[in-house]
Amino acid sequence: MMNSVIMGRKFVRSSLVLMLAAALAACNGAAPAGDAQPPLAGARIGGPFTLTDQNGRTVSDTDFAGQYRIVYFGYSFCPDICPVDLQKLMRGLAAFEKASPKLGAKVQPLFITVDPARDTPEALKPFVSRYHPRLLGLTGTPEQIAKVAKGYAVVYNKVEGSAPDRYLMAHTQIAFLMDPDGKPMAMLPLDDPSTDIDEGAPDKVAAELAKWVR
Repeated sequence: MMNSVIMGRKFVRSSLVLMLAAALAACNGAAPAGDAQPPLAGARIGGPFTLTDQNGRTVSDTDFAGQYRIVYFGYSFCPDICPVDLQKLMRGLAAFEKASPKLGAKVQPLFITVDPARDTPEALKPFVSRYHPRLLGLTGTPEQIAKVAKGYAVVYNKVEGSAPDRYLMAHTQIAFLMDPDGKPMAMLPLDDPSTDIDEGAPDKVAAELAKWVR
């Protein structure tokens, strides 16, 4: 069961990388040498959304105008990968905040569920509180989640488990850094579950944030 989920995630992760490469290739020319353009500049990723946070408040993309955003899709019932990713992402953010408090305060982390049936605000509240005091957990109707996932080129599907309420969710494993206008800048380092290399170590996350947050 877990192997099929991991393979599914590896497939959608690889597919998204290829899709982003194609999107960037279609942009108007290459950046001049020495011009520090974010790697995802010009990619069609993101867009408007209206969701509900872990406190039951309505949240829209416009609420984060002027802030950088870390956007990660997952689900709180994930047995292993999502918790590890979130822990390392948020530890990386915490390290960046410690090194550059003013810049760190400009970064808003967002966790968007792909499992709205189980990830109610009540379920998300204790989950996101484990990782970072400013992490927002966002949920919504299945239609709202499908819309925001499509905007971020995230795909997901249900994998049946041993009981109706014990299913898993195969989904794109990626974390985006968005700029203060809500445009994509970079993909933050995450672990590949099929390798033993620590690709998503917190220091690598902090280093990537330091490259782009101004």
